[in-house]
Amino acid sequence: MHDEQRVGQLIEAARNAMANAHAPYSRFAVGAAVRLTDGSIVTGCNFENASYGLSLCAETVALATVNAQGRFADVTEIAVVGGAMDGAQEVLVTPCGRCRQIMNEAEQLAGRTLAIYCATPSGDRVIDLTVAQLLPHAFGPADLGIGPQKKS
Repeated sequence: MHDEQRVGQLIEAARNAMANAHAPYSRFAVGAAVRLTDGSIVTGCNFENASYGLSLCAETVALATVNAQGRFADVTEIAVVGGAMDGAQEVLVTPCGRCRQIMNEAEQLAGRTLAIYCATPSGDRVIDLTVAQLLPHAFGPADLGIGPQKKS
């Protein structure tokens, strides 16, 4: 699959996940899609809670789902799409600090640089980032002497 087509497919999966967001408080929906080494895609959407602090970001939901499948070290790339549920404006959303830290964890345990694509809901604007760009000087597993996870 051509790079542009592959990235487009991942962004489309994130956009589709965004449609399932539970965001009755912020009315701001976010979808994330994670591609694994075998090409499969796992998605997540934000899930808000009335106590606000217990809300979950789309990226965290997707990566936790990957981990629940025993595939955390298989992550290769992530797409994030978000915006107001009324579609009033096209915004380009980047991951919050917590999600950046979780992406750093995935990257270090995978032993590879992850591609992070942030796109507007229409897909008209896409930026290609790395975890290092999103979270410079990050603290992670390597700082604790933990390296990439090997499949047994």
